[in-house]
Amino acid sequence: MAAASASSSLSLLPRTLNRHSSNPHPGRLSLPGLITPKKQALQTRNGRRLRATVRSAAVETLQKADTSLVEKSINTIRFLAIDAVEKANSGHPGLPMGCAPMGHILYDEVMRYNPANPYWFNRDRFVLSAGHGCMLQYALLHLAGYDSVKEEDLKSFRQWESSTPGHPENFETPGVEVTTGPLGQGIANAVGLALAEKHLAARFNKPDSEIIDHYTYVILGDGCQMEGISNEVCSLAGHWGLGKLIAFYDDNHISIDGDTEIAFTESVDTRFEALGWHVIWVKNGNTGYDEIRAAIKEAKAVKDKPTLIKVTTTIGYGSPNKANSYSVHGSALGSKEVDATRKNLGWPYEPFHVPEDVQKHWSRHIPEGAALEAAWNAKFAEYEKKYKEEAAELKSITTGELPAGWDKALPTYTPESAADATRNLSQQCLNALAKVLPGLLGGSADLASSNMTLLKMFGDFQKDTPEERNVRFGVREHGMGAICNGIALHSPGFIPYCATFFVFTDYMRAAIRISALSEAGVIYVMTHDSIGLGEDGPTHQPIEHLASFRAMPNILMLRPADGNETAGSYKVAVVNRKRPSILALSRQKLTQLPGTSIEGVEKGGYTISDNSSGNKPDVILIGTGSELEIAAKAGEELRKEGKTVRVVSLVSWELFDEQSDAYKESVFPAAVTARVSIEAGSTFGWEKIVGSEGKAIGIDRFGASAPAGKIYKEFGITVEAVIEAAKAVC
Repeated sequence: MAAASASSSLSLLPRTLNRHSSNPHPGRLSLPGLITPKKQALQTRNGRRLRATVRSAAVETLQKADTSLVEKSINTIRFLAIDAVEKANSGHPGLPMGCAPMGHILYDEVMRYNPANPYWFNRDRFVLSAGHGCMLQYALLHLAGYDSVKEEDLKSFRQWESSTPGHPENFETPGVEVTTGPLGQGIANAVGLALAEKHLAARFNKPDSEIIDHYTYVILGDGCQMEGISNEVCSLAGHWGLGKLIAFYDDNHISIDGDTEIAFTESVDTRFEALGWHVIWVKNGNTGYDEIRAAIKEAKAVKDKPTLIKVTTTIGYGSPNKANSYSVHGSALGSKEVDATRKNLGWPYEPFHVPEDVQKHWSRHIPEGAALEAAWNAKFAEYEKKYKEEAAELKSITTGELPAGWDKALPTYTPESAADATRNLSQQCLNALAKVLPGLLGGSADLASSNMTLLKMFGDFQKDTPEERNVRFGVREHGMGAICNGIALHSPGFIPYCATFFVFTDYMRAAIRISALSEAGVIYVMTHDSIGLGEDGPTHQPIEHLASFRAMPNILMLRPADGNETAGSYKVAVVNRKRPSILALSRQKLTQLPGTSIEGVEKGGYTISDNSSGNKPDVILIGTGSELEIAAKAGEELRKEGKTVRVVSLVSWELFDEQSDAYKESVFPAAVTARVSIEAGSTFGWEKIVGSEGKAIGIDRFGASAPAGKIYKEFGITVEAVIEAAKAVC
């Protein structure tokens, strides 16, 4: 009965195979067709040859276990995933069942890592871009001996406070490099990880000491391929020649809505070749273990290009009635189908059982990993003796320990300093910090000359100059943000920054959210922060953006008003390595204001001027960014009329919220309800600051195309408007 069911469940296979049956690229390694257990038996009986010849040199150097033990190990991975999803009655069993062979070969035969120290610097990195299939990675971490995924953790898959959440989360599970789930983010993170490796190797390796040498492996699926971000980042990976990036494309032709032929029929192979990748096709990802090994061997031999290994698999492999169907993608198999799958794959064990011989085989990774790290530590100790300066810089990057006194490099300003746009002041800060922070690198989405993000002492990170620190992302905002997440999560001392116009955070919001979620301390340098950019008009003028990022957890939204506040914003951003920061910067020139300070920014909100006593001003005027000057001028006028006025810069709501109640009371005394805020953006959220009796001046409609001064006047973002509102509330 199981065999008959298997026959019906595999009825889609001929169509799948026909779609990929030809090899239009004779120079590419093309491996044999998709083979199911039943089909394998039939072909053997018919006397057909099951495998084409694979270059023998490609596989002979890989250490392989006995084939029967390999198959047993692969089935262990499959059933750990099946059992965890079944117990949770939630999850995605199909991908782990189909990708178990490549997962086994990677973690058991190829990758270098230390289960006892998931953060060993020179480990190979693995990213599951198709994060819904996370039980694949949890099973592999469990078998490899990571303390983060014990048997009880597998049994609590997707449960409250579990270390095995529903998608991989780097901040929950040691051994998981990056947070994936939103499709395409993982492959983008992997590009960032590979960029980081190439950059560090170029900067620090010596002819007599190659201390940086690790690969980035990633598994992505059809969904990742469909998301536009994957094309953005893979274009850059090809352009940069990231030869130590090896991506496995789980080519199973199934998405949530059914066969991918309903919406995705492009030639992925051809596209990736056009993007500058080396492409290999493994036709039998189910049982073609040697073919997978050969593909990895070939990929590692290609030094100047990233490699895409398209591995044609059967989603839900082994399930008699659900394999190769959308029904196995995102829900538990059900007890009857679990039993049928156990019978079909000859698996007599209880749920979550790891057979003794499989356990013994995998147990070697703990001592081997420790030995790998010990050997690297000894190698680095020798390196440190010969290259003290380089070793100190590399240590700063690998440990996250900032050089002593680094913040003294930040420029300071006085009211006599020339007025300037905060985007220009930002560039002064970036260039000052680049001299003292070894891990600072970044760039812009084709706007470096407008965002003012160029590090003048360095050249461009390119394929042949990877040691440089200016990264040219092109017009790829989404990919840019996600690549920077990968860089940030590669090593704690990396401080990546990226830039575009503030309004174009709309293109990259998903990556910024993942920065916040995964505790990646990326610095987002966002210029042209308001209607102050002028004539480009409403398409380029952010309105709701400040409010939207203030609503996002674990991110700092900073809007500095002048040079000192810009420097303070950078100090805060550098220190916050587990929290990203957005700096909203002006295009127009701003006055250097009296009373602003780096120290004030660190508190998020602070008083820049006050003629009151006893913490009882008549009115409190609050501004951010370019509008702080308007608030300050309004305060001066009101004081001439006999009012006591406090002017507050609220550069970061998040930092201010973290201050003590006593400090917050010293800035905004509860007894003073006469408050007026002014900001050239949405007023949404300002009621929290000004209260029910105050007034918020802002813009709750789209902008307009005109010179900045005219727009400010027409929208009422003026000194006069602040004075009028102040008189109305006090």
